[in-house]
Amino acid sequence: MNSDDELAALRAQAREHAVELRARALAVDAEPDRLHELAASPAMRAIGGLDPVALGARRTVAMLVELARGDAGTILACPGPALAGTVTAIMGSEQQRERLRAAVADGGWAFLAITEPEVGSDATALRTELRPAGDGTFRLYGIKRYIGNGARAGVGVVLARTGPGPLALRAVLVEAGPQLRARPLDMVGLRGARISEMEFDGLPVGPDDLLGEHLSPLKRGMWGIMQGFTTVRVQIAAMAVGTALAVHDYVRAERRTWPAAQRADLDRAHAEIAAVRALTERAAAAVDADRQRTYPASIAKLAAVALARDVCRRLPRLLGRGALLEHPLLEKWWRDTAAFEFMEGTGNIQRLHVAQGRLKERVAS
Repeated sequence: MNSDDELAALRAQAREHAVELRARALAVDAEPDRLHELAASPAMRAIGGLDPVALGARRTVAMLVELARGDAGTILACPGPALAGTVTAIMGSEQQRERLRAAVADGGWAFLAITEPEVGSDATALRTELRPAGDGTFRLYGIKRYIGNGARAGVGVVLARTGPGPLALRAVLVEAGPQLRARPLDMVGLRGARISEMEFDGLPVGPDDLLGEHLSPLKRGMWGIMQGFTTVRVQIAAMAVGTALAVHDYVRAERRTWPAAQRADLDRAHAEIAAVRALTERAAAAVDADRQRTYPASIAKLAAVALARDVCRRLPRLLGRGALLEHPLLEKWWRDTAAFEFMEGTGNIQRLHVAQGRLKERVAS
Protein backbone atom coordinates (compact mmCIF):
# COMPACT_ATOMS: atom_id res chain seq x y z
CA MET A 1 0.00 0.00 0.00
CA ASN A 2 1.49 3.37 -1.03
CA SER A 3 1.35 6.37 1.28
CA ASP A 4 -1.66 7.97 -0.45
CA ASP A 5 -3.65 4.75 -0.18
CA GLU A 6 -2.64 4.41 3.46
CA LEU A 7 -3.77 7.95 4.26
CA ALA A 8 -7.07 7.34 2.44
CA ALA A 9 -7.63 4.18 4.50
CA LEU A 10 -6.90 6.05 7.74
CA ARG A 11 -9.33 8.80 6.77
CA ALA A 12 -12.04 6.26 6.01
CA GLN A 13 -11.50 4.57 9.37
CA ALA A 14 -11.64 7.92 11.14
CA ARG A 15 -14.87 8.87 9.36
CA GLU A 16 -16.54 5.78 10.78
CA HIS A 17 -15.57 6.80 14.32
CA ALA A 18 -16.59 10.41 13.63
CA VAL A 19 -20.22 9.33 13.33
CA GLU A 20 -20.16 8.12 16.94
CA LEU A 21 -18.32 11.23 18.15
CA ARG A 22 -20.98 13.44 16.56
CA ALA A 23 -23.76 11.42 18.17
CA ARG A 24 -22.21 11.79 21.63
CA ALA A 25 -21.02 15.39 21.31
CA LEU A 26 -23.89 17.22 23.00
CA ALA A 27 -24.18 14.67 25.82
CA VAL A 28 -20.45 14.93 26.60
CA ASP A 29 -20.67 18.72 26.50
CA ALA A 30 -23.67 18.81 28.85
CA GLU A 31 -22.51 16.18 31.36
CA PRO A 32 -18.73 15.70 31.14
CA ASP A 33 -18.63 13.81 34.43
CA ARG A 34 -20.65 11.00 32.85
CA LEU A 35 -17.88 10.28 30.38
CA HIS A 36 -16.93 7.15 32.33
CA GLU A 37 -20.13 5.59 31.00
CA LEU A 38 -18.97 6.18 27.43
CA ALA A 39 -15.31 5.27 27.84
CA ALA A 40 -15.80 1.73 26.52
CA SER A 41 -17.26 2.88 23.19
CA PRO A 42 -15.36 1.74 20.07
CA ALA A 43 -14.53 5.28 18.95
CA MET A 44 -13.22 6.36 22.33
CA ARG A 45 -11.12 3.21 22.67
CA ALA A 46 -9.64 3.79 19.23
CA ILE A 47 -8.81 7.43 19.95
CA GLY A 48 -7.35 6.55 23.34
CA GLY A 49 -5.03 4.09 21.62
CA LEU A 50 -3.62 6.55 19.10
CA ASP A 51 0.14 7.08 19.31
CA PRO A 52 0.90 10.27 17.33
CA VAL A 53 4.68 9.83 17.58
CA ALA A 54 4.61 6.24 16.28
CA LEU A 55 2.01 7.09 13.61
CA GLY A 56 3.84 10.19 12.48
CA ALA A 57 2.37 13.64 12.02
CA ARG A 58 0.98 13.10 8.50
CA ARG A 59 -1.03 10.03 9.47
CA THR A 60 -2.18 11.62 12.72
CA VAL A 61 -3.34 14.78 10.95
CA ALA A 62 -5.18 12.75 8.31
CA MET A 63 -7.14 10.98 11.04
CA LEU A 64 -7.71 14.00 13.29
CA VAL A 65 -9.25 16.13 10.56
CA GLU A 66 -11.88 13.46 9.94
CA LEU A 67 -12.39 12.69 13.63
CA ALA A 68 -12.88 16.39 14.40
CA ARG A 69 -15.42 16.49 11.61
CA GLY A 70 -17.41 14.45 14.10
CA ASP A 71 -16.54 16.52 17.18
CA ALA A 72 -13.18 17.83 18.40
CA GLY A 73 -14.41 18.35 21.95
CA THR A 74 -15.21 14.67 22.32
CA ILE A 75 -11.76 13.73 20.97
CA LEU A 76 -10.14 15.78 23.72
CA ALA A 77 -12.41 14.21 26.33
CA CYS A 78 -11.41 10.65 25.45
CA PRO A 79 -9.43 8.56 27.97
CA GLY A 80 -5.87 7.67 27.09
CA PRO A 81 -2.32 9.02 27.27
CA ALA A 82 -3.20 12.09 25.16
CA LEU A 83 -0.60 14.89 25.19
CA ALA A 84 1.31 13.28 28.04
CA GLY A 85 1.83 10.30 25.75
CA THR A 86 3.34 12.51 23.05
CA VAL A 87 5.88 14.08 25.43
CA THR A 88 6.70 10.74 27.06
CA ALA A 89 7.21 9.13 23.66
CA ILE A 90 9.71 11.86 22.73
CA MET A 91 11.56 12.22 26.04
CA GLY A 92 10.84 9.14 28.12
CA SER A 93 12.51 5.77 28.47
CA GLU A 94 10.78 2.59 27.38
CA GLN A 95 9.99 1.84 31.04
CA GLN A 96 8.34 5.26 31.43
CA ARG A 97 6.34 4.85 28.24
CA GLU A 98 5.12 1.45 29.41
CA ARG A 99 4.28 2.86 32.83
CA LEU A 100 2.07 5.53 31.26
CA ARG A 101 0.40 3.03 28.95
CA ALA A 102 -0.36 0.72 31.87
CA ALA A 103 -1.79 3.59 33.94
CA VAL A 104 -4.43 4.41 31.31
CA ALA A 105 -4.98 0.90 29.91
CA ASP A 106 -8.30 0.40 31.71
CA GLY A 107 -9.87 3.65 30.53
CA GLY A 108 -7.91 6.15 32.60
CA TRP A 109 -6.92 9.68 31.65
CA ALA A 110 -3.53 11.39 31.59
CA PHE A 111 -2.67 15.09 31.73
CA LEU A 112 0.09 17.39 30.50
CA ALA A 113 0.62 20.27 32.95
CA ILE A 114 2.56 23.25 31.61
CA THR A 115 0.37 26.38 31.80
CA GLU A 116 0.45 28.46 35.01
CA PRO A 117 -1.81 31.26 36.31
CA GLU A 118 0.68 34.13 36.08
CA VAL A 119 2.90 33.17 33.14
CA GLY A 120 0.68 31.13 30.84
CA SER A 121 2.57 28.66 28.66
CA ASP A 122 5.85 30.61 28.69
CA ALA A 123 8.05 27.69 29.69
CA THR A 124 11.03 29.94 30.41
CA ALA A 125 9.07 31.78 33.13
CA LEU A 126 7.48 28.78 34.88
CA ARG A 127 7.45 28.86 38.68
CA THR A 128 6.52 25.28 39.54
CA GLU A 129 9.48 23.82 41.44
CA LEU A 130 11.18 20.50 41.98
CA ARG A 131 12.82 20.88 45.38
CA PRO A 132 15.49 18.36 46.43
CA ALA A 133 14.30 16.13 49.27
CA GLY A 134 17.46 14.02 49.71
CA ASP A 135 18.59 10.65 48.32
CA GLY A 136 18.06 11.87 44.76
CA THR A 137 14.34 12.51 45.28
CA PHE A 138 12.34 15.73 44.90
CA ARG A 139 9.10 17.34 46.03
CA LEU A 140 6.89 19.11 43.50
CA TYR A 141 5.38 22.49 44.40
CA GLY A 142 3.31 24.85 42.27
CA ILE A 143 0.01 25.57 40.54
CA LYS A 144 -0.95 24.63 36.99
CA ARG A 145 -4.09 25.92 35.29
CA TYR A 146 -6.10 25.09 32.16
CA ILE A 147 -4.99 21.46 32.19
CA GLY A 148 -7.08 19.07 30.12
CA ASN A 149 -8.57 16.17 32.14
CA GLY A 150 -6.49 17.23 35.16
CA ALA A 151 -9.26 16.67 37.71
CA ARG A 152 -9.93 13.08 36.67
CA ALA A 153 -6.52 11.85 35.52
CA GLY A 154 -4.46 9.53 37.66
CA VAL A 155 -1.15 10.14 35.91
CA GLY A 156 0.50 12.86 33.89
CA VAL A 157 3.55 14.87 32.89
CA VAL A 158 4.45 18.12 34.66
CA LEU A 159 6.99 20.70 33.52
CA ALA A 160 8.86 22.22 36.47
CA ARG A 161 12.25 23.68 37.27
CA THR A 162 15.06 22.62 39.56
CA GLY A 163 16.65 26.08 39.49
CA PRO A 164 17.06 29.21 37.32
CA GLY A 165 17.83 29.05 33.62
CA PRO A 166 16.57 26.95 30.69
CA LEU A 167 18.71 23.91 31.56
CA ALA A 168 16.91 23.66 34.91
CA LEU A 169 13.57 22.83 33.26
CA ARG A 170 12.55 19.20 33.71
CA ALA A 171 9.55 17.14 32.69
CA VAL A 172 8.43 14.57 35.25
CA LEU A 173 5.98 11.68 35.06
CA VAL A 174 3.86 11.71 38.22
CA GLU A 175 0.84 9.95 39.66
CA ALA A 176 -1.96 11.54 41.64
CA GLY A 177 -1.58 11.49 45.41
CA PRO A 178 -2.65 13.32 48.58
CA GLN A 179 -0.23 16.15 47.77
CA LEU A 180 -2.10 16.92 44.54
CA ARG A 181 -5.38 18.84 44.61
CA ALA A 182 -7.22 19.24 41.32
CA ARG A 183 -10.55 20.85 40.51
CA PRO A 184 -12.39 21.28 37.21
CA LEU A 185 -12.86 24.85 36.00
CA ASP A 186 -16.18 26.20 34.79
CA MET A 187 -15.48 26.45 31.07
CA VAL A 188 -17.52 27.74 28.15
CA GLY A 189 -15.87 25.58 25.48
CA LEU A 190 -14.42 22.07 25.36
CA ARG A 191 -16.40 21.16 28.47
CA GLY A 192 -15.88 17.45 27.96
CA ALA A 193 -12.12 17.85 28.39
CA ARG A 194 -12.64 18.80 32.05
CA ILE A 195 -10.06 21.59 31.92
CA SER A 196 -8.74 21.96 35.45
CA GLU A 197 -6.54 23.72 37.97
CA MET A 198 -3.95 21.58 39.74
CA GLU A 199 -2.04 22.44 42.92
CA PHE A 200 1.06 20.43 43.83
CA ASP A 201 2.01 20.69 47.49
CA GLY A 202 5.05 18.49 47.97
CA LEU A 203 4.13 15.63 45.63
CA PRO A 204 6.98 13.09 45.79
CA VAL A 205 9.09 12.71 42.64
CA GLY A 206 11.65 9.93 42.40
CA PRO A 207 14.63 9.49 40.05
CA ASP A 208 12.58 7.15 37.85
CA ASP A 209 10.01 9.92 37.35
CA LEU A 210 12.42 12.30 35.60
CA LEU A 211 11.97 12.20 31.82
CA GLY A 212 15.03 12.42 29.62
CA GLU A 213 17.67 11.04 31.97
CA HIS A 214 19.13 9.20 28.98
CA LEU A 215 19.37 12.48 27.04
CA SER A 216 21.94 15.25 27.24
CA PRO A 217 21.14 18.16 29.63
CA LEU A 218 20.23 20.33 26.62
CA LYS A 219 17.50 17.89 25.57
CA ARG A 220 15.95 17.04 28.93
CA GLY A 221 13.74 20.07 29.41
CA MET A 222 12.91 22.81 26.95
CA TRP A 223 14.19 20.95 23.89
CA GLY A 224 11.98 17.95 24.55
CA ILE A 225 8.97 20.06 25.41
CA MET A 226 9.38 22.06 22.19
CA GLN A 227 9.40 18.81 20.20
CA GLY A 228 6.16 17.91 21.94
CA PHE A 229 4.68 21.36 21.26
CA THR A 230 5.55 21.09 17.57
CA THR A 231 3.86 17.71 17.30
CA VAL A 232 0.78 18.85 19.21
CA ARG A 233 0.37 22.13 17.32
CA VAL A 234 -0.27 20.35 14.03
CA GLN A 235 -2.78 18.17 15.86
CA ILE A 236 -4.65 21.25 17.09
CA ALA A 237 -4.54 22.70 13.57
CA ALA A 238 -6.04 19.46 12.26
CA MET A 239 -8.85 19.59 14.82
CA ALA A 240 -9.57 23.22 13.92
CA VAL A 241 -9.75 22.31 10.23
CA GLY A 242 -12.02 19.37 11.05
CA THR A 243 -14.33 21.61 13.07
CA ALA A 244 -14.54 24.09 10.19
CA LEU A 245 -15.47 21.20 7.90
CA ALA A 246 -18.10 20.04 10.39
CA VAL A 247 -19.73 23.48 10.43
CA HIS A 248 -19.61 23.75 6.65
CA ASP A 249 -21.09 20.27 6.15
CA TYR A 250 -23.83 20.89 8.73
CA VAL A 251 -24.91 24.26 7.32
CA ARG A 252 -24.81 23.09 3.71
CA ALA A 253 -26.96 20.05 4.52
CA GLU A 254 -29.69 22.14 6.15
CA ARG A 255 -31.14 23.21 2.80
CA ARG A 256 -31.52 21.28 -0.42
CA THR A 257 -31.05 24.41 -2.52
CA TRP A 258 -29.34 27.70 -1.82
CA PRO A 259 -29.65 31.16 -3.39
CA ALA A 260 -26.67 31.97 -5.59
CA ALA A 261 -25.09 34.46 -3.18
CA GLN A 262 -25.29 32.09 -0.21
CA ARG A 263 -24.06 29.17 -2.30
CA ALA A 264 -21.08 31.32 -3.25
CA ASP A 265 -20.39 31.95 0.45
CA LEU A 266 -20.43 28.21 1.11
CA ASP A 267 -18.19 27.49 -1.87
CA ARG A 268 -15.71 30.15 -0.78
CA ALA A 269 -15.62 28.71 2.74
CA HIS A 270 -15.03 25.23 1.33
CA ALA A 271 -12.12 26.50 -0.77
CA GLU A 272 -10.61 28.27 2.24
CA ILE A 273 -10.90 25.11 4.32
CA ALA A 274 -9.26 23.04 1.58
CA ALA A 275 -6.36 25.51 1.41
CA VAL A 276 -5.74 25.47 5.16
CA ARG A 277 -6.10 21.69 5.22
CA ALA A 278 -3.34 21.45 2.60
CA LEU A 279 -1.21 23.87 4.63
CA THR A 280 -1.69 21.72 7.74
CA GLU A 281 -0.76 18.57 5.83
CA ARG A 282 2.43 20.25 4.59
CA ALA A 283 3.25 21.30 8.16
CA ALA A 284 2.73 17.70 9.29
CA ALA A 285 5.13 16.49 6.60
CA ALA A 286 7.66 19.07 7.85
CA VAL A 287 7.29 17.74 11.40
CA ASP A 288 7.94 14.20 10.19
CA ALA A 289 11.02 15.38 8.32
CA ASP A 290 12.48 17.45 11.18
CA ARG A 291 10.68 17.98 14.49
CA GLN A 292 13.22 20.64 15.46
CA ARG A 293 11.98 22.87 12.63
CA THR A 294 9.10 24.20 14.67
CA TYR A 295 7.67 27.15 12.80
CA PRO A 296 5.66 25.36 10.04
CA ALA A 297 3.50 23.88 12.81
CA SER A 298 2.97 27.38 14.22
CA ILE A 299 1.92 28.69 10.80
CA ALA A 300 -0.59 25.85 10.49
CA LYS A 301 -2.04 26.48 13.94
CA LEU A 302 -2.37 30.21 13.29
CA ALA A 303 -4.15 29.70 9.98
CA ALA A 304 -6.39 26.84 11.12
CA VAL A 305 -7.59 28.51 14.32
CA ALA A 306 -8.38 31.76 12.49
CA LEU A 307 -10.23 29.77 9.83
CA ALA A 308 -12.31 27.82 12.35
CA ARG A 309 -13.31 30.98 14.21
CA ASP A 310 -14.28 32.71 10.97
CA VAL A 311 -16.30 29.76 9.66
CA CYS A 312 -18.12 29.40 12.99
CA ARG A 313 -19.08 33.08 12.92
CA ARG A 314 -19.91 33.38 9.24
CA LEU A 315 -21.69 30.25 8.04
CA PRO A 316 -24.39 29.87 10.72
CA ARG A 317 -25.67 33.32 9.71
CA LEU A 318 -26.78 31.77 6.44
CA LEU A 319 -29.42 29.85 8.42
CA GLY A 320 -30.90 32.98 9.97
CA ARG A 321 -30.52 35.04 13.11
CA GLY A 322 -31.54 32.30 15.52
CA ALA A 323 -29.25 29.64 14.06
CA LEU A 324 -27.12 29.13 17.17
CA LEU A 325 -30.25 28.71 19.30
CA GLU A 326 -31.97 26.39 16.85
CA HIS A 327 -28.88 24.26 16.14
CA PRO A 328 -27.10 23.26 19.38
CA LEU A 329 -24.16 21.66 17.57
CA LEU A 330 -23.36 24.91 15.78
CA GLU A 331 -23.51 26.75 19.10
CA LYS A 332 -21.24 24.16 20.71
CA TRP A 333 -18.66 24.35 17.91
CA TRP A 334 -18.73 28.16 18.11
CA ARG A 335 -17.80 27.86 21.81
CA ASP A 336 -15.22 25.12 21.28
CA THR A 337 -13.26 26.90 18.56
CA ALA A 338 -12.53 29.81 20.91
CA ALA A 339 -10.50 27.42 23.07
CA PHE A 340 -8.17 26.37 20.23
CA GLU A 341 -6.51 29.79 20.42
CA PHE A 342 -5.16 29.07 23.89
CA MET A 343 -3.92 25.52 23.36
CA GLU A 344 -0.12 25.13 23.19
CA GLY A 345 0.48 28.86 22.80
CA THR A 346 -1.71 31.77 21.71
CA GLY A 347 -1.52 33.41 18.32
CA ASN A 348 1.12 35.91 19.43
CA ILE A 349 3.34 33.08 20.68
CA GLN A 350 2.96 31.34 17.31
CA ARG A 351 3.92 34.55 15.49
CA LEU A 352 7.08 34.78 17.56
CA HIS A 353 7.96 31.18 16.70
CA VAL A 354 7.40 31.87 13.01
CA ALA A 355 9.57 35.01 13.06
CA GLN A 356 12.35 33.32 15.02
CA GLY A 357 12.27 30.24 12.81
CA ARG A 358 12.44 32.24 9.59
CA LEU A 359 15.27 34.42 10.91
CA LYS A 360 17.20 31.36 12.03
CA GLU A 361 16.91 29.78 8.59
CA ARG A 362 17.88 33.03 6.88
CA VAL A 363 21.01 33.35 9.02
CA ALA A 364 21.90 29.68 8.43
CA SER A 365 21.63 30.11 4.67
